[in-house]
Amino acid sequence: MEKVLVSDLVQALDTITGGRLPKTISEMYNSQNPFVVVKSSNLPGKAITETPGLVFGDPEMEIKKIAVMMTMTESAIELAGSTDVNAILAHHPIADAANSGGVLIKTYLGLYKIAALELHEAFHGLHPGISYIHGHSAYRVEVGYGGVSGNILYVGKALDEVKTLGDILDRIKDFMNIDAETEFLKAEKEIRSCVEIEETSVAVQGEILLGTRASKVENILHIFPHTGFSPQHLENVMRENPEIDTILASISRVKSDNPLVIKAKELGLNFIVGNPHSLEIFENGLPLARAIKTLLPSLEVVIFRERMCSVPIDKFGSESIQKYADMITEKFLLKTKK
Repeated sequence: MEKVLVSDLVQALDTITGGRLPKTISEMYNSQNPFVVVKSSNLPGKAITETPGLVFGDPEMEIKKIAVMMTMTESAIELAGSTDVNAILAHHPIADAANSGGVLIKTYLGLYKIAALELHEAFHGLHPGISYIHGHSAYRVEVGYGGVSGNILYVGKALDEVKTLGDILDRIKDFMNIDAETEFLKAEKEIRSCVEIEETSVAVQGEILLGTRASKVENILHIFPHTGFSPQHLENVMRENPEIDTILASISRVKSDNPLVIKAKELGLNFIVGNPHSLEIFENGLPLARAIKTLLPSLEVVIFRERMCSVPIDKFGSESIQKYADMITEKFLLKTKK
């Protein structure tokens, strides 16, 4: 089998993105590459710079197995270290300690001889997957609507097989394999004797906020509420594209009392929410993994999927760990000071 180096993987990612990866140190630090992006909420010390490509590791190191995931965590690092993964490719940006269990990336990944790469904004916009999964083909795309950076919207025509809001819900459910996830959660509840367990993909499914399953759909405004899309933006878009009959919100979600929903009702529109951010591994992760495997066929490619569950405190873990938690709490955390 052909030998694959970390540098070969970096080149593959540059090919996939059409040359978006920075090639020099100057591109990394002098605003010469638009995909090297600083993200900040102006919280002291919490800014992060996205650096698409290799974050940590030796470019000349051989890799035989790569894990593609959304967000690198200590759980992912441990799984990689235990399953002979040589490289981790995270979609979301990697920050020292924050994505490595509070310890230094170079110490943790260096111990297991794992290279780390990221590919966030440099991967976005390369394909129409999110529109396709949600049942429409976009004929208008904006990435900074209303002068707000990152305020993305699509205006799309419903696919031939999508006639109603119910069709959109059924399509998402099929693509995300929700029936299997529901059965898996049901089995987990039975095994753990805990009916209160909740899991993201089952708890956060598509939902109709305005309209019914039978409501007709032809032209869709696809928005992402966390990007700053406002009711005023909605009014403006409707003047520009009066053919829109349905608003679709995905990645982030809104509740029925959100100002966007209230404005949509005033305008006589349908409103439906689609996939949450936690399912992006299907939309972006799987195609990216396929592309890597096509370019580097001798490389074993796996996908690390997150699964987040909610469990009541009194039903978490074994009887032994419950006693342990009580002991630590009573003797060390809440002990009376003398």
